[in-house]
Amino acid sequence: MRAAVITEPGGPGVFRVQEVDDPKAGPEDVLVDVKASALNRADLLQREGKYPAPPGVQTEIPGLEFSGVVIEAGERVLGVAKGDKVFGLLPGGGYASRVVTHHRMVMPMPANMDFVQAAAIPEVFFTAYDALFNHCELIMGESVLIHAIGSGVGTAALQLAHHAGAYVYGTAGSADKLAKAAELGLDVGINYKDQDFAEIIREKTNRTGVNVVLDMIGEPYWERNLASMSLKGRLVLVGLMGGDKVQTSLGALMPKRLRIHGTTLRARPLEEKIAITQQITKNVLPMIADGRIVPVVDRDFPLEQVTQAHEYMESNANFGKIILSID
Repeated sequence: MRAAVITEPGGPGVFRVQEVDDPKAGPEDVLVDVKASALNRADLLQREGKYPAPPGVQTEIPGLEFSGVVIEAGERVLGVAKGDKVFGLLPGGGYASRVVTHHRMVMPMPANMDFVQAAAIPEVFFTAYDALFNHCELIMGESVLIHAIGSGVGTAALQLAHHAGAYVYGTAGSADKLAKAAELGLDVGINYKDQDFAEIIREKTNRTGVNVVLDMIGEPYWERNLASMSLKGRLVLVGLMGGDKVQTSLGALMPKRLRIHGTTLRARPLEEKIAITQQITKNVLPMIADGRIVPVVDRDFPLEQVTQAHEYMESNANFGKIILSID
C-alpha cells in the first residue's frame, strides 16, 4: 500500500509517500481501502517527535481518522461486510491507502455524503461530543464558550452545542472565521486579536459567566477562562496549543465550585472508544444524515501533497477540516 511516512522528526518536509507493507486484519477486524483521511493538530506534534503513538501503533504513519470501503472482514466480524462504505476513528496510520480497525470502531457512511466529508467527522466530533456532554454535561439553556471556533473541533462543538439548545460564544482570529461560524449557529463571536474574551463574557452575561468553557489553547487563557466561568462552571481542556505551564491560585476554583476536566481520545482503551463510537452513531449521525449538522471541510489535498497540507494547517488559515484524498 501507499503511505505518507515520517522519515525523521522535523518540519512538514520530512514526509515521503512510499510503498509499505499492508496491515493484517485479525478475526474481529476489517481491512479498509482508504479513500480519505484528515489532518489533526496531533499529527503535527507526532511529525515533530513530540507526540508518540500509543504502544502497538506505528509512529511513522500519522492519521487519526479515515473513510473508505471494506475489502476484508474477519471471521468474527458482525454487522460489517465487504463493500460497505464506512468511516471511523484510528489510533494512527490513517495517512495510508489501507487501514485495519476493529469492526465496532467503524460507522456506516450516511447516504448524503462523500468520502471527503465523512473523513472530516470522526476525530473532531468524537472529541467535541465527549468534551461537551460526557465531561461537562452541557444541557439546553446553558451557555458555552468555545475557543478556536474555526478549527475542526471548534466547528463540530459549535454545531453540537447549538443543536442542544445552548447559547454559544466563540473566539477566532479573524472576522471572516467568525462570520462563517455565525452561519453554523454562533451567537456571539469574539476576535481575540483585538478583544478580551473575558471582558466580553462579563459584559454579555451581566457578570454571571458561562456554564461551560471548551479550550484547546491552555496557558495563555487559563486565568481568563476561570474569570469567565459561572457558578458551578465546567472547563474542559482538549488541547494545549499555547502551552501547558500555569501559575495560579487554586482558591479561585472554590468560591464558584468550578470543575476542571482534561481529556484526550487517542490513548484510551478500545472499549471506551467503542462506547463513544456508539454514542456518535446514535446521537450525531442522524443529525448529519438529515443535514442539521454538517462536517466542515476547508481544503482537500491529495496524499502526495501531505507536506503542503501540513504547511497549510500550520498557517492557521483553515476554517474546518483539512482532508487528504487517497486515490
